[in-house]
Amino acid sequence: MHTPPRPPPIPVDLLLRAYRCGVFPMADFRDDHEVYWVEPKERAIIPLDGFRLSRSLRKVIRQDRFAVTCDHAFAQVIRECAAPREEHAESWISHRIENSYLALHEGGHAHSIEVWQDGVLVGGLYGVAFDRVFCGESMFSRVPAASKVALAWLVAAMRAAGYVLLDCQFMTDHLATLGAVPISQNDYVARLSEAAGSPSSSLPEAASRFAAGSSPGKLIAQSLTQTS
Repeated sequence: MHTPPRPPPIPVDLLLRAYRCGVFPMADFRDDHEVYWVEPKERAIIPLDGFRLSRSLRKVIRQDRFAVTCDHAFAQVIRECAAPREEHAESWISHRIENSYLALHEGGHAHSIEVWQDGVLVGGLYGVAFDRVFCGESMFSRVPAASKVALAWLVAAMRAAGYVLLDCQFMTDHLATLGAVPISQNDYVARLSEAAGSPSSSLPEAASRFAAGSSPGKLIAQSLTQTS
């Protein structure tokens, strides 16, 4: 039986225009060829000066239990995020969406934070960057605290690079423990406008400066405990 070809990726310029308007794509299942555009009435953001670094997470970060990189394994991170989970048998990250974000990444508009343990990828996140905004798409963790470490590094890198808005899309209890707060879509769109302009450096550059230190975890923990 002839298998129809998969639809092409969503054009990069269309994706970026959507994000600048506060809209993003999702799919119903992994092999879904269609996408639908989402504009939540309520949005979750993490204020960059309001990230909650718990005592236990601070200890994990300061001890450098994990090696952390930026944009070293974007394709692997998005595949891990799309993998089935106990709470979700199907993923909203369809193959078409995956290919679309790979194209965004190749164009420098999407980034990943990777968390490694003994050379194995055990956690991470990815998202879309434009102006001074980072829109977090998804994260995963194969060992305790790995995704939290990735998020902590992201917040520290965003602050160091001059970003001002971290979008988390939908509010969850887990995100609330890390400092996420709900805002209206109208408020979110207004914040997008306020975040126009270029950051002082890119996220990979900011993350690499932390990683180049002799004790990256201590630098990250110190950065997150300083007021902006």
